[in-house]
Amino acid sequence: MSISTDQGGRADEYEAVVPPGTSGLAASLGPEVFLRRAARPSRRAVLHLHARSGSFVPADLARWYNERGFHFYSADLATTGQHPVAPHGRRSARQLRAQFDALDAACEYLREVGGIDGIIVSGQESAAVVVALWCASRNQPRTADALILDNPLFARQWRRPLDIACPVLVISADLGQSAGPGSRRRPNLGRHVTWLQLGEPDGAASVAGRSAADWRRLFDEMGRWLGAYMYWQVRDRLI
Repeated sequence: MSISTDQGGRADEYEAVVPPGTSGLAASLGPEVFLRRAARPSRRAVLHLHARSGSFVPADLARWYNERGFHFYSADLATTGQHPVAPHGRRSARQLRAQFDALDAACEYLREVGGIDGIIVSGQESAAVVVALWCASRNQPRTADALILDNPLFARQWRRPLDIACPVLVISADLGQSAGPGSRRRPNLGRHVTWLQLGEPDGAASVAGRSAADWRRLFDEMGRWLGAYMYWQVRDRLI
């Protein structure tokens, strides 16, 4: 097993959390679950979920979290329950139940077995939509401490409001405040949402297509949001 970075190679600083076929985190999220540990013992973690196989992890993303005292777990949500997820396709109720159950089990594992007190669940592209639906459906304390939705692929006709109880950071180039011709309506995700526009609204670049400048700005703004979230000082604003 290996994990791919934006340089296209194997990231040797990751470790497989548990071997395939054993109980534990891999039993809920599938066999390819990887961990990059913080340098010091920590009770905080990021669970980063991909939307498709061939996991893509920006080379500096895990390192950025590690430097701030977070363990970084990476998994491919497309393998959850062995139901592939098409980036723009409909998900059956069975698919969503399998993915929701996997996220429940993963967070429980991190808290009960890993000794993690604070969990940020990060979803990328179509996986971000599943993460948002999961957290809204649970809507209870300790489901997750915060969500980061990176380039979420909500359908243009999305109208369903979601009442997500925890702080949410949404990163996207294509989420406007109103629905004009050819634009997307910003979905109602709850009361504690921060919106970060990254890139040109008409570009809607994928995560893999971001420039080095985009990533620098993202890390700067994410650091601001993380500090505000940790100290419960800032809510409901547009960066």
